[in-house]
Amino acid sequence: MANICLYFELHQPFRLADVSVFDIGLRKEYFNRTEELNRKIFQKVAHKSYIPMLTLLLDLVRNNHEFYFSFSVTGVFLEQASQFAPKVIMLLQRLVRTGQVEVLAETYYHSLASLYSAEEFKKQVKQHEQKIQELFEVTPTVFRNTELIYSNAIGQLVENMGYAGCLTEAVDRYLHGEKRTQLFLGKTNNRLPLLLKHAQLSDDIAFRFSEKSWISYPLTADTYLNWLNSYGHDEIINLFMDFETFGEHQWEDSGIFEFFKVFVEKSLQHEKTRFVTPSLAIKKYKNAQYLPAYDVPHPISWADVDRDLTAWVDNELQRDTLEKMYELEEEVLARKNKDLLEDWRRLQTSDHFYYMCTKWAADGDVHAYFSPYESPYEAYRKFAIVLADLQERMI
Repeated sequence: MANICLYFELHQPFRLADVSVFDIGLRKEYFNRTEELNRKIFQKVAHKSYIPMLTLLLDLVRNNHEFYFSFSVTGVFLEQASQFAPKVIMLLQRLVRTGQVEVLAETYYHSLASLYSAEEFKKQVKQHEQKIQELFEVTPTVFRNTELIYSNAIGQLVENMGYAGCLTEAVDRYLHGEKRTQLFLGKTNNRLPLLLKHAQLSDDIAFRFSEKSWISYPLTADTYLNWLNSYGHDEIINLFMDFETFGEHQWEDSGIFEFFKVFVEKSLQHEKTRFVTPSLAIKKYKNAQYLPAYDVPHPISWADVDRDLTAWVDNELQRDTLEKMYELEEEVLARKNKDLLEDWRRLQTSDHFYYMCTKWAADGDVHAYFSPYESPYEAYRKFAIVLADLQERMI
């Protein structure tokens, strides 16, 4: 039977306040003045997506003891959920307590630290682990990096931190003809086990489900299950997607919730499929006679057509702000100021740089959809002002 490995990402950034250039040096709050905006956005998505989908997942788990899935949730998401929608935390805790749901590790601030500072990366992962232990009383054993960013060097960092495996993207230029539906081994000292996202089948739900021009619209659970059943009994179909797929990106009236419910229930009735968590998949296959290597010399991600880093580091706006921010690391740490450190780390959230992307065509449309700004240049202007004020605070 084919193994279905479901993984969902829960994340919401703290959006920047409207700090003016004339506010530099006046100790204005970077995030708190937009608390109402952050509250409004979080509660809207909680109503449309988080609460109904978590409730559905809880019903499915309780009624089907063979249904397993995994999720990761950023620290900044958990902070906002605790403040703006405590029911989200309660539902997540109930899911984890069933023993059928695995929580994955990641960076607390959904940052790009793995690309710029190994020490900062490790600190944020440790901070995230502590938050997960505090709220869910579990310790993650499998890692997923921000935006599934991965390279051989990042894999070595993850392995050194003791994780049993890692999730990332299946990128054709590094597969060398190997099937993505199997466990891979990283080019690390101890050959870190890797699970690779099946982009086509994931995006059929996450992006194409309600697209009326799509040849497979409307997608039914039977059709989707038939696609999955074309895979062999030892293959792993990794369906990785943002949690907001359900109810926010694909609205309720598209039928997304009913589709997912029927898909899970029919999958469980079908002898050719079964659900596994990342840990279960790794445990089952890590000692297989043959496992291919996944050699990734240059960082990859799950974003955009090229599955590279250009969503965040493609233009001068992005590179300028990222380089300046991480150049401040030593000085920020030396100040031993909790508020300063927290502001610096919240500014590392990858969304800020995603908003600065100047791509066009389909990729550009996706970036514009998620951005609260009128243009990437406005995103850069507001971030640069806040970064300048942060630098001023250390004089």
